[in-house]
Amino acid sequence: MSAAVRRTFSSLSIPNYRRYFAGQAVSISGNWMQIVAEMWLIVQLTGSGAAVGITAGLQFLPILLFGGLGGVLADRLDKRTLLTVTQFLMALPALALFVLTTAGHVEAWVVFALVLTRGLVTALDNPARQAFVAEIVGADRVVNAVALNSVVVHSARILGPAAAGALIAFLGVSACFAVNAATFGVMLVALRLMDPTRLHRTPPAPRARGQLRSAVAYVRATPALRIPLAMMVLVGTVSFNFQVLLPLLASQTWHGTAATYATLTAAMGVGSVLGALATGARGRVSPRILVVAAAGFGIAELLTAAAPSFWLQVAALVPLGAASVTFAAGVNSSLQLGADPAVRGRVMALYAVVFLGSTPIGAPLVGWLAEVAGPRSGLLAGAAAALAAAAWAHWAYARAVPVSAPADGPAARPAARRWPAAHRAGADPAGARR
Repeated sequence: MSAAVRRTFSSLSIPNYRRYFAGQAVSISGNWMQIVAEMWLIVQLTGSGAAVGITAGLQFLPILLFGGLGGVLADRLDKRTLLTVTQFLMALPALALFVLTTAGHVEAWVVFALVLTRGLVTALDNPARQAFVAEIVGADRVVNAVALNSVVVHSARILGPAAAGALIAFLGVSACFAVNAATFGVMLVALRLMDPTRLHRTPPAPRARGQLRSAVAYVRATPALRIPLAMMVLVGTVSFNFQVLLPLLASQTWHGTAATYATLTAAMGVGSVLGALATGARGRVSPRILVVAAAGFGIAELLTAAAPSFWLQVAALVPLGAASVTFAAGVNSSLQLGADPAVRGRVMALYAVVFLGSTPIGAPLVGWLAEVAGPRSGLLAGAAAALAAAAWAHWAYARAVPVSAPADGPAARPAARRWPAAHRAGADPAGARR
C-alpha cells in the first residue's frame, strides 16, 4: 500500500473509528433514504412545491434556533452517551412514519410534525457528533477523520437516494422509513462496541450560566476560530444551495428530465468524494489552504455558471464538488483543532448553525433569485460570495494577532501567544507560506 493511500485512510487504523465510520456509513445512507421518501410522500399528499420547500426548511430550522443548546449539552455530557440517546430518539419519527404510511393514515401535517421532531433531535445530535470525532482519533488525525466523514456523507448522498428510488418503486414509500429506522440500530451497536478507555475524553464542562455567550466571546477573541467561521457564514448562506439550483438547472436551463438532474448530482458527488479523499491524504489544514479552497470554490462555481453546454457543466461540477468539500472540511478541521477541548462542543454547534442552520435563510433567497433571473444567477451569487470570503480571509489572516483566549477559565489566565495546532502545521499566521 502506498504512503499516500495509508495517509488517506490512516484514521481507519483506530478500531473505535472503524466502528464509528461503519455506523455512520449505514446511518447517513438511511437518513438520505428518509429525506427522499419524505419529499416524495409530501408530493403525493399535496402536489405542492411550497409544501416540499417547507419540508426541507423544517429539517434545518431547529439547528438554526437550538443548535447552540446542543453544543452546551455536548460539552456538559459524555458525548458517546449523548449520541446513544439521540440515535435512539431519531429512530422514533422513522418508525412513526412507517406505521402511519403502512396503515394509510398519514397526512401532510403529520409529516411536517415528524420532520420537525427529527430536526429538533438533530440539533442536539449534530454538535456532539462533530465534536466526538476528535475524542475518537485525537488531534493528530482530526483532519483525516473529518475528510473521511465527508467521504461517507457525500457517498451517502448518492447511494441513499438511489436506494430510496428502488425501494419506493418496488415496495412503496413506507419501506424507506422502516429501513432508516433499522440503520439507527446499526449506529447504536457501533457506539456500544467502542472501547471507552481508548477515547481522548475531556472533563465535562460544569453547569454555569452564559456558557453559550462565553463560547461566542471565545470565538470572537480567537482569530483561528473567528475567521473560518465568518467565512462559512457567507459561503454557507449563499454558495451551498445546490439542492435548490441543480434541479432548476436540469429542468429550466437544460429542459431535461429526472435523469438530467441525477447526472448533475452524480457529477458533483464524484467531485466531492475525490476532494474528501485528497483532503484526507493531506492530513493538515492552514489559513492558506482555507483561502485557496474558498477561491477555488468561487472559480469553479463561476465556471459552472458560465458553461455553454450540458456536458461542460457536468465536467465543471466535478471540481466544484471537490472544492466545496475541501473548504467545508477545512473549516470543520480548523474549528476542531483550534478550539479548547472544554468548549469544542459549543464551537462545533456554531459551525452547524452557520452551515446547516443557514439553509432556511439562504435557500429561499437563492431560489427567489433563480426564479427571477434564472438558475445561473444563483451560481453567480454563490461564486461571488466564495470569492469575497477568500479575499476577506486573506486580508483578515494577514492582520490577525495570533492570540487564543481561554473559553471558561479564569479571566486572569494569560492567553497563549501562538496559533492553535490547526494553524501551526507549517503555516505562518497569515497563511502566506508553508
